[in-house]
Amino acid sequence: MISEKTNSLFLHDHELSWEVLDEKVKRKIVSYEESLMVVKVAFKTGGIGPLHQHMHVQITHVESGVFEVEIDGQKKVLKTGDAFHIPSNILHGAVCLEEGVLIDVFSPMREDFIKI
Repeated sequence: MISEKTNSLFLHDHELSWEVLDEKVKRKIVSYEESLMVVKVAFKTGGIGPLHQHMHVQITHVESGVFEVEIDGQKKVLKTGDAFHIPSNILHGAVCLEEGVLIDVFSPMREDFIKI
């Protein structure tokens, strides 16, 4: 279950828990409301965000590391400080080339990420 802290006005990263997706990828919900969600995703080198699509618009900031990102069949290598934009229902995924963290912003929120 997601902590009520994710809906607070002020958030402390060390108080938010990680959800382990596999041995190389974990995520934490930073904050959300119905129209918006911020998620931090940490990757070890070789971690994969498999190709998928969803109705949500997504903008992602590369907080650290190096990633090969594929969006709608186009691949680019992005590194710390770069970002990418994924329109609704576009196939996309990422491979971590050097350990790092992505900050995902979704609109509307990803209800499928919330466990009740």
